[in-house]
Amino acid sequence: MTKGELLRLDRRHVWHPCTQEKDHELLPPIPIERGDGVYLIDLDGRRYIDGVSSWWVNLFGHNHPRLNRALQEQAGKIAHHIFAGFTHQPAVELASRLCALAPEGLNRVFFADNGSAAVEVALKMSFQFWQQSGRAEKVRFVSIHEAYHGETVGALSVGGCDLYREIYRPILLDTFQAQGPDCFRCPYGKHRDHCEAECFEHLERLVTERRHEIAAVIIEPLIQGAAGMRIYPPIYLRKLRALCDACQVHYIADEIAVGFGRTGRMFANQHAGVAPDFLCLSKGITGGYMPLSVVLTRDDIYAAFYDDYATLKAFLHSHSYTGNALACALAVEVLNIFEQENILEFLKPKMALLDAFASKFEGLPEVGEFRRCGMVAAVELVRDKRSREPFPWQQRRGYRVYRKALQDGALLRPLGNVVYFMPPLTIDEAVLEELLEIAYRAIEGSRGRAEG
Repeated sequence: MTKGELLRLDRRHVWHPCTQEKDHELLPPIPIERGDGVYLIDLDGRRYIDGVSSWWVNLFGHNHPRLNRALQEQAGKIAHHIFAGFTHQPAVELASRLCALAPEGLNRVFFADNGSAAVEVALKMSFQFWQQSGRAEKVRFVSIHEAYHGETVGALSVGGCDLYREIYRPILLDTFQAQGPDCFRCPYGKHRDHCEAECFEHLERLVTERRHEIAAVIIEPLIQGAAGMRIYPPIYLRKLRALCDACQVHYIADEIAVGFGRTGRMFANQHAGVAPDFLCLSKGITGGYMPLSVVLTRDDIYAAFYDDYATLKAFLHSHSYTGNALACALAVEVLNIFEQENILEFLKPKMALLDAFASKFEGLPEVGEFRRCGMVAAVELVRDKRSREPFPWQQRRGYRVYRKALQDGALLRPLGNVVYFMPPLTIDEAVLEELLEIAYRAIEGSRGRAEG
């Protein structure tokens, strides 16, 4: 298929995700032919640094030889089989090793196929647990403003980004929302590195007052992704764990975006030294090769579903590809790579390099803050540095940066006025520096009349 034919058929038949398709009249989608490490390579041979890990899934680069081999070896045995009443080694090994790596007490693993589904599983498990534990009044869920937990109806219900959920509000679950942390615009005048998470008072008040009807609080630990890579301190999670214990409410940790080394540790909750009641994982779990997600939970929650068949207490949730053998084999190899190649230890100089660019970016007149947590960094663009007033969303400043960066060979997909970096963990320091320089030039070059 020629490039022209591919784009013609794409335009005629394909509906791309999170995209206003009319934008493709001016900027057609880029046809990618192959991947090579941190690079995407298009049909014309142009190379793009994958600065966002292809929506945060690619951990170790594209076309990774070890992951290719693991996929081929498992495909030579079996690709998939029914997981109800049957099992296989990749799933068992993955579950066992995840439980050993996760925060203490998470000993049970339920398999799903994507992040939204993992969130749905955790919500349903929490709800059903309370129904089967004599607490039928606990039917509501709590999240924080600007939260993002996926785009299925249940996941949207506990989200807080109106861009994704407002039009669907009439069909969403009735949930609670509390004001969450916004460290860049902290109303208490604090800094995330030197605060006591005073902003936690909003969530604490809500949960304390409505504790009898709340089943669980769900949160993105340390980084609110789609909200604009909002980074907040671990003390918030410690307070949340204590609050949930005191009020007999479950803590659901959505580590779909921040798990598997993104924050500099295997899991974000480890920075706070706490364990959630449910841990949702996906995205990087297979290194960006196949859809897979898991929910880890405690033995006592599992026990509430364990009974004679006639009691009808089983967790009746499934999908056809539950425990897919190919995906599980890839996820096992991802864990092997973390362990055998000492991935987390080699992140330290790269994190230092990100920090070294902070003052350079903040020297730009339109940059309000450069922030970092682990291998995730963000540059927030503002209309006024002193007041921290954002650019009007209609100006699409981030989209302008995206277009400029593409011209220089980097894939950045800003979140509104926030340009962020979440490259593969294996990116070389020289390439990381090149990515940062491209972003810097793209921000400089995005000034002037805004795109329509």
